[in-house]
Amino acid sequence: MIIQFLFIGALLLQIFSHGMASIALIKDARQAEGRPPVPLRSWLRPSLSIKAAAAIASVFWILATVGFLAAALSFTGVLLPTDVWRQFAAAACVVSTLGIVLFSGIWPGAPNRKLSQIDTAIALVINVVLLVAVAAGYPNMSNV
Repeated sequence: MIIQFLFIGALLLQIFSHGMASIALIKDARQAEGRPPVPLRSWLRPSLSIKAAAAIASVFWILATVGFLAAALSFTGVLLPTDVWRQFAAAACVVSTLGIVLFSGIWPGAPNRKLSQIDTAIALVINVVLLVAVAAGYPNMSNV
């Protein structure tokens, strides 16, 4: 029971953090002028404007948010069958990690670079833990 509680907590944390980052990205993409405290950039296309980078990055964070939400709903058996939560969680972790890697490890909406790095590290650690657990078949939902 404790493991299930920890998993739902990790999924809820990812939903909240990715959702808040999505809101920050949408705001940055729509902003006419000014720069966010930690401007988003992509190592793949460094010439992108902040608005363009935010618009592209928002797709990754929104998809990750939706994936983590679907995983949490499936995990708890609300609206979705419990046997598909692993697929949703794995897909959300991969999309989240890809977004973080493509956009230079900057966490959208962070008030400064240090918190951006901390938020990024936390998200990556949770992604890795969830992916390892999913690959290992934990937690066993037949006991829920």
